[in-house]
Amino acid sequence: MASILVVEDSPDIAELIEHYLKGAGHTVIVLGNGSDGLRQARHTPPDAVILDLMLPGMDGLHVCQALRGEASTAAIPIIMLTARGEEADRVRGLELGADDYLTKPFSPKELVARVGALLRRVQRPVSTTKLLTYGPLAIDLDRHLVTLGSEEITLTAKEFLLLQYLIEHRGRVLSRDLLLTDVWSYQYTGGTRTVDVHIRRLREKVPYLGAAIATIKQFGYKLEDPAPVP
Repeated sequence: MASILVVEDSPDIAELIEHYLKGAGHTVIVLGNGSDGLRQARHTPPDAVILDLMLPGMDGLHVCQALRGEASTAAIPIIMLTARGEEADRVRGLELGADDYLTKPFSPKELVARVGALLRRVQRPVSTTKLLTYGPLAIDLDRHLVTLGSEEITLTAKEFLLLQYLIEHRGRVLSRDLLLTDVWSYQYTGGTRTVDVHIRRLREKVPYLGAAIATIKQFGYKLEDPAPVP
């Protein structure tokens, strides 16, 4: 069971989300103001955040950006809710660190399924340390830690899982649809643009991967063998 912070200013939508999440066994805190939501997440980091885009006090994009900018909240899974249908708004949320998004109106059952998928992918047993390496990159799966040499790199939950998947399938051409199904853990309906945004963020945060992640035109991506360390 997980603690979920819901930041949504529509009482009806917030009540609906809370009802379904509690029905799935989660603990839920509901707030209707962006500033209050950010304050709560900083004080007691939840297991996941459901964040509306349009909020009083501080909008969802700024809350998302602030959460990603602090070590204690940087890796918390974030699902953004928006009444806007424009792709630019969705992409902006992803670029600022959101792991997923839903456009209103949405199915509360689908939201619960997406929350569950995110939580299953980030909650791992801690009994045995599992380490992946890719050149100078080291990925500690249990501690959710990525290091490049002595430098620690902060990734969101979805960026971490995408990096793990690419490394575990290095040398294989991976379609966008396959990445959405396997990394996002469900049949994703939001379009493959989200994969491109997350790949771009990985390249920006880990420049070592810039040339290593090859773009396969009109299909997907492939992680090449690691470059030799100078």
